[in-house]
Amino acid sequence: MKRIAGLLLVALALAGVVWADSALLINGAGATFPYPIYSKWFDEYHKTNGAAQINYQSVGSGAGIKQVTEGTVDFGATDGPMNDDQLKTYKDKHGSAILHFPTVLGAVVPTYNIPGVTAPLNFTPDALVGIFLGRISKWNDPVIANANKGVNLPANDIVVIHRSDGSGTTYIWTDYFSKVSADWKDKVGKGTSVNWPVGLGGKGNENVTGLVKQTPNSIGYVELIYAVQNKIPYGAVKNAVGEFVTADLASVSAAAAAASTTMPDDFRVSITNAKGKGVYPISSFTWLLIPQKFTDASKRDAIKGFVTWMLADGQNYAENLSYAKLPKEVVAKELTALNKIQ
Repeated sequence: MKRIAGLLLVALALAGVVWADSALLINGAGATFPYPIYSKWFDEYHKTNGAAQINYQSVGSGAGIKQVTEGTVDFGATDGPMNDDQLKTYKDKHGSAILHFPTVLGAVVPTYNIPGVTAPLNFTPDALVGIFLGRISKWNDPVIANANKGVNLPANDIVVIHRSDGSGTTYIWTDYFSKVSADWKDKVGKGTSVNWPVGLGGKGNENVTGLVKQTPNSIGYVELIYAVQNKIPYGAVKNAVGEFVTADLASVSAAAAAASTTMPDDFRVSITNAKGKGVYPISSFTWLLIPQKFTDASKRDAIKGFVTWMLADGQNYAENLSYAKLPKEVVAKELTALNKIQ
């Protein structure tokens, strides 16, 4: 009898292994900007719903767009919406559309490492654009110093650090630059990848953060949570109405307020340099890229289930990770848009 019971236990254990191995696996890849919250979401959703395991690779928005277009992942993620040419390429390859679903809002911040300077700095658009064009090369340049009265800025050379990979964080940064500087728009432009006039490159928000921490007199740009988690300083930026605003939940939400009621049906919108009091000017939505048509119904239903959860319970995790929740008007539009996924 004991031998039979033992055999039954072994059989049940083996059945559990087979079941675990056959559990539905969803693969996604893309933006590093929202990786901290995506990692939390996918873990919590799996634990609390007993749902599919979602595997996400934080490889940058450019790679996310490429992989979902090539069909090597089930969904992509980006901080810069796909352009019309990219949408056409996807449709030509798959015979159907790719859909954008906003998930949260975040901010890209100028972060710096200046030995001996502990005061938070203010940055004007002219200062940031000048630094990244290579025209402002010293920390005590008057364009920087005039916005930081009383701060003893050194005459040290500025070391510029930017993303080396295709990056939605870069898209947000250069989209903002293109709005505030005609010179930048003409010479460099906006995109997930650009030809940088100066600087060192790092792959992902993680590596840019690490390079800034390790490099004296450096400046880079990262998503807010990376600066917060790594305890590195980041500056306030002068907005469209002339205020120096530090990125936080309130200032990012203020940037989204105007867009929430005029969000286009495809959800592709830029909110950088938005006008309004208290607005942080380098704010953005970030998006999941989900195919409109799936050949695997179980994957389709699992992804739709996750997005439904993300738009409700998932939003409650956003603020603890320095992201702003989606406006309720955007959530309502997305719940309707889920019906487009077949």
